[in-house]
Amino acid sequence: MKKLLTNLNFQVLAGILLGVIVGFCFPTFGPTAKIISQTFISLITMLIAPIIFFTIVLGIAGMSDMKKVGRVGGKALLYFEIVSTSALVIGMIVANILRPGDGFVSKIAADSSKLAVYQKAAADMHWLDILTHIVPPNIFEAFAKGDILQILFFAILFGFALSHLGETGQTVISLFDKFSKVFFKIMHMVMRVAPIGAFGGMAYTISTFGLKTLKPLSILMGSVYLTSIFFIFGVLNLICYLYKFSLWKYLAFIKEEILVVWGTSSSESVLPAMMDKMEKFGCSRSVVGLVIPAGYSFNLDGTTIYLSMSVIFLAQVFHIPLTLVQQLTIIGILMITSKGAAGVTGSGFIILTSTLAAIKIIPAEGVAILLGVDRFMSEARAITNMIGNGIATIVIAKSEGEFSPPAP
Repeated sequence: MKKLLTNLNFQVLAGILLGVIVGFCFPTFGPTAKIISQTFISLITMLIAPIIFFTIVLGIAGMSDMKKVGRVGGKALLYFEIVSTSALVIGMIVANILRPGDGFVSKIAADSSKLAVYQKAAADMHWLDILTHIVPPNIFEAFAKGDILQILFFAILFGFALSHLGETGQTVISLFDKFSKVFFKIMHMVMRVAPIGAFGGMAYTISTFGLKTLKPLSILMGSVYLTSIFFIFGVLNLICYLYKFSLWKYLAFIKEEILVVWGTSSSESVLPAMMDKMEKFGCSRSVVGLVIPAGYSFNLDGTTIYLSMSVIFLAQVFHIPLTLVQQLTIIGILMITSKGAAGVTGSGFIILTSTLAAIKIIPAEGVAILLGVDRFMSEARAITNMIGNGIATIVIAKSEGEFSPPAP
């Protein structure tokens, strides 16, 4: 019983259920619940800039090994971009077809004055303005304001410069690695209060918008899971077929890691184990050492599915029509911001928050709507991320002739 009560998944579920009960029975609790959920969101947003900065810098600085492995690094980056972009597009298509956000939170839509502001922002959004905004006039101001696109741009330049310093840059890389671990530790601490944040988010949603809000949230969650399943057994299975290895055999080989990720909602929890498993599966150590760590920053297929579907869901919630060009622009932004996601619990929620802040056309408070079910969607994200990174490693190893399957 003690083990069950201390399990974070159980605590979050209990917080959600309690939030539904309190929100339904005590509608006047709504303002207080909103403060609780917003405080939890603030705990997350305060970590956005440093986590993404250190993740991107360390990921790119670590690419100094590309000089030794040559084509491996280039192939890996190209593979990451193609596959993760396909995940973004698939997620956006499914969200547009299923439209899980239609008919949701009518009270927000009734606020015509506020809604008009965001609808005008959507109409005025142009890709050229976003591109020119990426370059920060003052990097310290960018960090102070939490402008994630400008921070990403600076982090990419910083990482590339650091990767060319050789031994001189190792001290900085080592220091940044320690800083990164500190911030991830803070993130783990923050996620321990996720049940309270989930309680506040769900209590606010139910007390303000009623029980009917549960249906669209369930549809969104189900849509994310179905899309992830389709991506694994459709897109990734096709890749496995093209490179002549069995998806089922691979999944059976990493079944223990899948269970661990399912329990922790974090693909980071099995990173060392996955590197060991990929070597035992037949990939060379040099390929594994480059592709797996890089994939944890640049090839998060499950996270990109979640991001694209959640953004479209929230646009539907707030009745903000997005043209095809605008949706393609959002995909472009997500291609950048999703690269800042790390394989820890809550990373998808962090990147979603930063993406909404970047596009500035969907109300930032909309993330509170997703808080109640985000934890459970994170399991689909983490498992898809882990499976995708393992397949990427096998594909790159096979393309380089550095794959020797284990004896049957």
